[in-house]
Amino acid sequence: MKKIAIIGGGISGLYFANLLNNQKDFEYKIFEKKDNFNFLEGYGIQLSVNSIKLLNSIGFKNISASEVSFPSKVNFIQANNSKKICDIDLTQFNDYSNRYTTLKRSTLLKFLFQNTPQEKINFNSNITKVDTSNGIRIFFGDNKNEEFDYLIISDGIFSKTRSLIFNESIYPKYNLNVALRGKLKGDFDSDISIYMGSNSHYVIYPVNQNNEYNFVAIIKKKLSSDELKNYDLFKSDEFLASLVSGLQKTSQINEENLSELKSFPVYVSSGFTSLNKKNIFLSGDALFTFPPSFAQGASQSIETANDILKCILSGSNDIYEKRIKHIYSIKKKSAFNLFSFHLSNPFNVYFRNIALRYLSRNKIFLDNYLGKIYKN
Repeated sequence: MKKIAIIGGGISGLYFANLLNNQKDFEYKIFEKKDNFNFLEGYGIQLSVNSIKLLNSIGFKNISASEVSFPSKVNFIQANNSKKICDIDLTQFNDYSNRYTTLKRSTLLKFLFQNTPQEKINFNSNITKVDTSNGIRIFFGDNKNEEFDYLIISDGIFSKTRSLIFNESIYPKYNLNVALRGKLKGDFDSDISIYMGSNSHYVIYPVNQNNEYNFVAIIKKKLSSDELKNYDLFKSDEFLASLVSGLQKTSQINEENLSELKSFPVYVSSGFTSLNKKNIFLSGDALFTFPPSFAQGASQSIETANDILKCILSGSNDIYEKRIKHIYSIKKKSAFNLFSFHLSNPFNVYFRNIALRYLSRNKIFLDNYLGKIYKN
């Protein structure tokens, strides 16, 4: 019986645990630094067809239809005048039983958590050292240690375990943008709408069938190192209000119908960390953190976890290495999206919109730009 340690109980870690429930040759433990999971948080995620297919194979298709939404298109809108530029049909990437899906992140976490034996989850875990000189031995703050055959590192963008493995601090970089997240209540479009403004963009989409909508804005903002370290800044009412007032908002969006606002600096990975060990894998944001402009974070966490299990079962890292190449291609597209969504020069905006109208109807382009991510 092989033993697997999963560090981090986010989407990637819990999904990987769900996969192991059907593998009789493995036993596992999840080590989570928090004391519980928050299933009340209402912020949304988008899941493309690839990841939905993987989730449906472990029973996600049985979740109540009222807890998810199935947008049929993505609308591109000019934020300063609310004029629709074009849209992309998402249904062309769906199949009979798997559809592009939006939902609350907590809805997915709750599903994965409920299908994980509770005795396998170790909360309040404080990992102090990881020795890989002879196998894998993990040391904890209570002076205990335990040996494992495999280690899955999925403890987020500021992964402590990743730094322990390399004996150095490995941090992502601030990409000069701040994210503003919140909930919208009202009667909005049932599809995904991207509002493109000057040096900012925001996205609205439903997270269930109960007229609840996710709002996320990405706003270009230079911050000093001291400001980035000041966590109270991002919670202050004054800072949140300045972010909202700085957006080119439609008449439907105002301070009254935005709730549970939170802001945080946007960090991205500058490259991949190569482990060169067949029994240690990085997953989710610990492997790579994207610019937030392609809505692929959750989907890639799920797909990477699935590929990791294939590698463990086959004894080869080829599939994992292919996943890294795939993630790198998404990273480049995410960066390009962020650039094009934030154009401010009227001349550049004009030609961007012309290009969008053409490309949104070009099947060859869509199959290459989106199809290879959503379906392959």
